[in-house]
Amino acid sequence: MKVIGITGGVGAGKSEVLNIIRSLCSCIIVKADDLARSLEVRGEVCYRPLVELLGDEVLGDDGQIDAKKMAHMIFADDSEDLLAKVNAIVHPAVKERILSMIDDARADGKADYFFIEAALLIEDHYDKIVDELWYVYADEDVRRQRLKETRGYSDEKIDDIMSSQSSDEVFRKHCKVIIDNSSSLSITRTQIERYLSGR
Repeated sequence: MKVIGITGGVGAGKSEVLNIIRSLCSCIIVKADDLARSLEVRGEVCYRPLVELLGDEVLGDDGQIDAKKMAHMIFADDSEDLLAKVNAIVHPAVKERILSMIDDARADGKADYFFIEAALLIEDHYDKIVDELWYVYADEDVRRQRLKETRGYSDEKIDDIMSSQSSDEVFRKHCKVIIDNSSSLSITRTQIERYLSGR
């Protein structure tokens, strides 16, 4: 089983690429953000440390961590210390769970590939875990247009997000495979088919 990391900037179309991959091969796909949210529910490994850090005011009426409240608390912290502390709880837990899932998948022996998708694979040193990193690239203008159309983001919000993410040069330096997702999905699909077949 080959372990592959999928990364790229906001609006590059990582989810579209994963949908194509899912249709082309026997694989397990883990989205780090979704996994992180699942580890923040009551009874899971990140719940108690986050509540101890942020206080009961982060909880909703159901006793679960309210994602909007947590985001607001982090955003309101100008020093960014709170973000660093939250990440220090969540990121290692996500990585540990992914390693466990990879072990389980290898033991099961049914999947040919295990894909991990996250924007911060390079920063979080997932290159030590995966066999190779794939970079989903799209022109900045294309990404901006997608974010406006699909998420209703303003130019200011897009600027803020893009400025906080790795540059195209950093992605290209660390990733073995580059998938250009700037145009049609059929062109993207052809690239993925080529890489999966080892050509």
